[in-house]
Amino acid sequence: MPLTAQDPNHQDSSKLSAERQMANSLKLKKIPSPFHNERPNQTIVDLLVIHNISLPPGQFGTGKVEEFFTGKLNSEEHPFFEEIKDLQVSAHYFIDRTGSVIEFVDPDQRAWHAGVSSWHGRENCNDFSIGIELEGTDSQPYSDAQYFSLTQLVELLMTRYPAISAERIVGHCDIAPTRKTDPGESFDWQRFRELLSCP
Repeated sequence: MPLTAQDPNHQDSSKLSAERQMANSLKLKKIPSPFHNERPNQTIVDLLVIHNISLPPGQFGTGKVEEFFTGKLNSEEHPFFEEIKDLQVSAHYFIDRTGSVIEFVDPDQRAWHAGVSSWHGRENCNDFSIGIELEGTDSQPYSDAQYFSLTQLVELLMTRYPAISAERIVGHCDIAPTRKTDPGESFDWQRFRELLSCP
């Protein structure tokens, strides 16, 4: 549900129901990230941002994304890790190449995924958005399993946060066009939107 002032008991009950539905519908596990904080008071979550990530770059299934998002990445293991060792980054969700989903930050909370960003004149997209990272690169096709899990996850999030419409699902490149290119040309937006619209 959107973050608006409500009866706390009702809000807790609705949130628990939504979390159970998501866990039952997806191959989802939770690994808490320390890199988050509270959203501004009375914020309505109305934007969803799709990213990509792989660590080391171009390598999949290493477990290093999980370590990065939890502050446990060993910078001595790869030269690129040295470059990012001081970054504090997280996303609400990460979908690996098999379609498995990890929740790092509760979507009611503010994950640190967008960085310097703007959407339709609103700055600081972390305040009002949900970030989903796909394991991948700008140039390598995403897996079928990723598209299916992403669609399922997004549909559940759109039910929980009805202010997120299909038009308010964007790429990192759309909210930070001078800095970011993900999810890249390899992401098939048409396929994703067709899957999202299927009954």
